[in-house]
Amino acid sequence: MEASLPSLDSVRANRRLARHIWGNLPHVAFESLKELTATFAIQISAGDLIWLQGKWYVTHSGLLHIAHRKHCSAIQVQPVWEFSAPSESRWAFRATVYKTRHCRGFVGYGDASPANVSPLVRGAEMRVAETRAVNRALRKAYGIGLCSVEELGSAAESAQPQRQTRKLPPQPANGNYGGPKVRDRLCQIIRQHRLDPNLVKSYAVDFCGTKTLREATREKVENFVAHLADWAEKDRNALLCQLNSYLSAKEGAA
Repeated sequence: MEASLPSLDSVRANRRLARHIWGNLPHVAFESLKELTATFAIQISAGDLIWLQGKWYVTHSGLLHIAHRKHCSAIQVQPVWEFSAPSESRWAFRATVYKTRHCRGFVGYGDASPANVSPLVRGAEMRVAETRAVNRALRKAYGIGLCSVEELGSAAESAQPQRQTRKLPPQPANGNYGGPKVRDRLCQIIRQHRLDPNLVKSYAVDFCGTKTLREATREKVENFVAHLADWAEKDRNALLCQLNSYLSAKEGAA
């Protein structure tokens, strides 16, 4: 499929946001981004793309956006029972993407179990398997060579040691965590790991389960700061994936 000329506004917007989120990327990364913008109308602001481990990865929402723009006719998903064991949280799915009403369909398979998913999504293996199947079928249907983030998890998580659940230390009553105030500690983490403060704030609100961060209790904020620091140290790429999931909501509210 030939790439159409991308609008300069789209290219510049993607380039600017990529540099803001991931810093100074290699020249080849920006060239690839330009090509992806031209071919698939990729939008980083919509959460379509993630930069991980020196490569671009498309997201599940990004694939769905592409399918929508290409006027995908239907997506059919069904479990593959012979490879599934619900009692063990082990699932396999078959997805078929129909580009047109008369298309024979493009098939993709996905599997998930506690052994190949992140601890962050334990208990949601069925959904992960379904997502992986749909992603593979969509990539096949539309000739998308980029691996999706959800597929990456299958190999990456099995290669990484699982995080140990760490009991939080007692929190001092004066609102300090480890010496400096909670706010100072949070700012330090954001600077140290080059995180987007607005996305961190959105994640904090979600983590604390409140409408605004101001409504959260001191204990919840302190727990969030400890959680953020631990995750940033152990797996910054996975944390960036989590933060970037709030991009769409952030842009929509602008």
